[in-house]
Amino acid sequence: MKMLVTKDTLRSKMNEAIDMLCDTVKTTLGPKGSNTIIDHSSFTPFITNDGVTIAKNIESDDAVINTILELAKEAAINTDNKVGDGTTTTLVLLQSIYHNCLLAIENGQNPLILKKQLNAILPTTINKIRESSRRPTKKELLNIATISSNSKEIGKTIYDAYTKVLNKSSIILKESNNSLTKINFQKGYSFETLLASPYFLSPEDNIEITNAKTLIYNSSLNDIEEISSILNEILISKENLLLFAEDYHDYFINQIITINNQEHLHIFLFKLPSYGTNKLNIISDLSLLSNAEPILNPSLITKENIGLIKHIKITKDYTTIAFTMTPSIKETIKKLKNKLSTNLNDIDFNCTNNRLAMFTKGLVEIEIGAPTITEKREKKMRYTDALWAIDTANNGIIPGSGLILYKISEELDNSNPLFQIFSNALKEPLHEILSNAGLPKEEIISFIKQSNYQKIYNILKDEYEDISKTEVIDPTEVVINSLINATSIATMLITTTNLVINEYQNNLNKINDYNEL
Repeated sequence: MKMLVTKDTLRSKMNEAIDMLCDTVKTTLGPKGSNTIIDHSSFTPFITNDGVTIAKNIESDDAVINTILELAKEAAINTDNKVGDGTTTTLVLLQSIYHNCLLAIENGQNPLILKKQLNAILPTTINKIRESSRRPTKKELLNIATISSNSKEIGKTIYDAYTKVLNKSSIILKESNNSLTKINFQKGYSFETLLASPYFLSPEDNIEITNAKTLIYNSSLNDIEEISSILNEILISKENLLLFAEDYHDYFINQIITINNQEHLHIFLFKLPSYGTNKLNIISDLSLLSNAEPILNPSLITKENIGLIKHIKITKDYTTIAFTMTPSIKETIKKLKNKLSTNLNDIDFNCTNNRLAMFTKGLVEIEIGAPTITEKREKKMRYTDALWAIDTANNGIIPGSGLILYKISEELDNSNPLFQIFSNALKEPLHEILSNAGLPKEEIISFIKQSNYQKIYNILKDEYEDISKTEVIDPTEVVINSLINATSIATMLITTTNLVINEYQNNLNKINDYNEL
C-alpha cells in the first residue's frame, strides 16, 4: 500500500517534523543545556544531552512526519560522523535556514533557484568562519575537551590521553566492570589476546616474558610432530616459545598444556585473526618485530625460520610486544604514513592509523566506570564527545562559536535577501545557548556588540572575558560542518513538493546505545 502526499499538506507535515526534531534537541545546546530521558522497550531508560543520540530516537506515529524526520536527522548524523560533535548546532541552523527559506518562497522566490543561490554564497560564509580560526594551545585543547564533555574530570582524562599519542584512533574507550575509571597506556605493539585455550592464562594473570622464540604458521597446526625439531630444542634449552597459527587441533593443544605443566615452561598458542586484511597485517607486523619467517608448510619449519621477541606482556585482554626502533620499522612507519595520504575507506584508515600509532606513540585504553549502567552509558557518550572534539580542535579553533557566528551574521550583506537567510540563521546558536542558561540574551548581546565583539560571556564562570583569553572555544571544523549539513538538508526540503510512502514500518535504524556499550 502506497501513500501520496503533495504540496500544502506535505509542507505542513514538514514544518511539524522540523520543529518537533529541532525544538527537542536544541534545548541541550550550551553548557547549561538540559538532559533528555530516552526510553526503550527492552532496556532501562537512560539520560543524555547528546544531540545526535536524542535526534536518532525521535519518531512519530504519523508516517509522513516520520519520513521527514529521517531526512532531517541526516544533517545531524552527517555532522556527527564527520567531526563527532556539533549535531545540536546543526539542527538549530537547519530550523532557521528552512523557515527563512519558506519566507523567501512566499515572497516570490523560486525554490530551485533559491537552493542554487544559497549553495553559491555558502563558501563566502565558510571563509569568514575560517578567517576567525587559529591553532589551539595545550590549555585550549584541555578546555575543548572539558566543554565538550561538560566535565573537568572527563576533559582532563581525554586531554592526558590525547597529548600522549596525538591520535584519536589510538585511544580506545571501553566499559569498566566496576565503578572506577582508569587509563591504561600501552607502549608497544598491541593486539587482542586470542589463545587456543583458557588454560594458558587465567583471568588474573599478567605474564611478562623475555627472549621468547617465535614461530608464525599461516595455517592450522594439527600434529605436534610438525614442530618436533623446534620443540625438542626448546625442551633442552628450557626457553619460552610463542606459536602463532590460524588454529590448533585439540590433541595438539592438550599436549602443549601437558608439556607446560610438566616442564614449567611458557609455550603459548596464539590464534591469528581468521581472515581478511587484519590477519595479513598481524602476520606482517609479527614478522617485522620478531624476524620470524611466516611459514605455510610444516616441512619448512626449521631453526632458521624461528624468530625472537625480546619482551612480551600477556593479559586476558591484550598482548603487547615491546621493541626498539630498527631501519625496517622506520621503513614500515614511512609506508603507513604514505598509505594514510591515499583515499582509504574508514575501516582501512582506522586500521592503518592504529598500526602507525603502535609503531610510534603507543595506545591508550580508557576503562569508563560508574555506579549504574545508566550513568556509565551517559559517561561514555561524553568521553566520546570530548575525544572527537579535541581531535578536531587540533586542526583549528574559534573562540566561542555562538559569538563568532553572530559576529559574522552582522558582517554579511544584509541588504541581500540571500545573505539575510544565513544572517538570521547564524544568530540562532547564541540566542539558544543564552536562553538555555536562563540568561537575558538581549542584554548580553548588546554588551558584546558594544565591545566590538572583544568580550564574550562565559556561562560557566558567570562573567565576561576578553575574546583573546577566553576558555569558551570550539573546533572550527565542527562549526563549518554544522553549517554545510544544515544548509544541504534545508535546501533539499524546500525544493520538495511530493512524497510517496511505501508500506510504513518502524524505524529499524534507530540508535541502539545498549549494543554499543
